[in-house]
Amino acid sequence: MKINPTKSKAICFTRARVTEPLNYSLGGTVIPEASSCKYLGIILRSDLSWSDQVNYTVKRAWKALHFTMREGQINALDRVQKKAAKFAHHRNESNWETFTERRKIARICSFFKAYTGEWAWKTIGGRLETPCYLSRGDHGKKIRSRKQRTDIVKYSFVNRTIQLWNQLPADALGILSCKPSNFRQRVRKLLNEAK
Repeated sequence: MKINPTKSKAICFTRARVTEPLNYSLGGTVIPEASSCKYLGIILRSDLSWSDQVNYTVKRAWKALHFTMREGQINALDRVQKKAAKFAHHRNESNWETFTERRKIARICSFFKAYTGEWAWKTIGGRLETPCYLSRGDHGKKIRSRKQRTDIVKYSFVNRTIQLWNQLPADALGILSCKPSNFRQRVRKLLNEAK
């Protein structure tokens, strides 16, 4: 078995503030000193801190959660859907909703469940507040939009959906005592008419 010294790193694990430089060599080649290295998928730091591993994990989680947030990726998914529709219906045009439209309808319907106090959504529904004033064009079920300083909260589910909810016309909301499936059909019909 041969060890490749160019792929090796020397790390001294200690919490001491001042450390002596490491002078390790293998086969006449000096092994470079490093402050961290990845071993079996975990990033190990010389000061025994987990900050690099935590930052790496958080970065990967955000990528996984927001992979469809980018406009180019959403458009790519829509193109795949159009090709599938063309293949299934043997024609260029189909009445399938785009990925963006389906997500918008799903967000509004989830927000409807929170607004009406459905069991799983009560925590969100309890925090919704009515605005201080309503203009002539507003419906009576308008929600006060929250002012946020960070982008993470600004573009969260609740804040983005409050904007969509407030833009719905009053007749789309109608009587909120209906079933979620009926509400979904009403919103879908409204969005199709708006095209």
